[in-house]
Amino acid sequence: MIRLFFICLALLAAPAQAQIAKTQFGAARAPSAQAPEPFGGYSRGCAAGLVALPETGPSWQAMRLSRNRNWGHPELVDLVQDLGRHMDRIGWAGVYVGDMSQPRGGPMTDGHRSHQIGLDADVWLYPATDMTLSPRQRENLSAVSMRRANGAYVNSNWTRGQHELVKRAAQDPRTARIFIFPGAKVQMCADETGDRSWLRKVRPWYGHHYHMHVRIACPAGARGCQNQDPPPPGDGCAEARQWVANILNPPPADPNAPPPAPRRELQLADLPQQCASVLSSR
Repeated sequence: MIRLFFICLALLAAPAQAQIAKTQFGAARAPSAQAPEPFGGYSRGCAAGLVALPETGPSWQAMRLSRNRNWGHPELVDLVQDLGRHMDRIGWAGVYVGDMSQPRGGPMTDGHRSHQIGLDADVWLYPATDMTLSPRQRENLSAVSMRRANGAYVNSNWTRGQHELVKRAAQDPRTARIFIFPGAKVQMCADETGDRSWLRKVRPWYGHHYHMHVRIACPAGARGCQNQDPPPPGDGCAEARQWVANILNPPPADPNAPPPAPRRELQLADLPQQCASVLSSR
């Protein structure tokens, strides 16, 4: 009788579980047969008609191929390839590229809250030297951390090459933001002697000491895409220095702060209505 009760309970729960968005989007192995278009926001959406960053190029390598996350809007793929060509010209062999999006975007089964609409890419800060890595090497090669003192400073792995990589990405007019650890932003603020306007797009954020997270703006004509608010005016260097100060001397915790609410799994119904057709498209 008890066993029958649990079987019935599982059957009742099944329809709700089937609507968990990350399960459905994570199961899609290929993009939708639609024109490229992002729907929703970076952390709540999906994307039609994404294209793959080719696994191997003359100046880029898609890493962790088993994840099947080397998909993006054509504008993002073009930007990543441009970064690779630029770094090849100035001394690296190119770039190693981590997670972009799943074939149809959407919430991921693990690892990211954003990367849902084909407009985000993680580009390794590791100086790429080999553009002929095997699939196994791409699974096993470890990125290298650039941070010291919990992200307050860069370590000896940080060079002018990383500075130029971030700068090139930030100077691309398609780029909306770049997320990187606070110590790197402060170091770039100290080292940049030319045009500093690109620094506004470089934002300190937790983690991001193995890679930079490049986020491009909604492409022209993408009416269903939601841009993030632009960064505040200025180069953002004072804000980054405050992040560093808080790392070195953490402010006292607020004893009256409410505990964080548990994060609810996104359901398909939470996403823009176009995402249902993105999933069902062949």
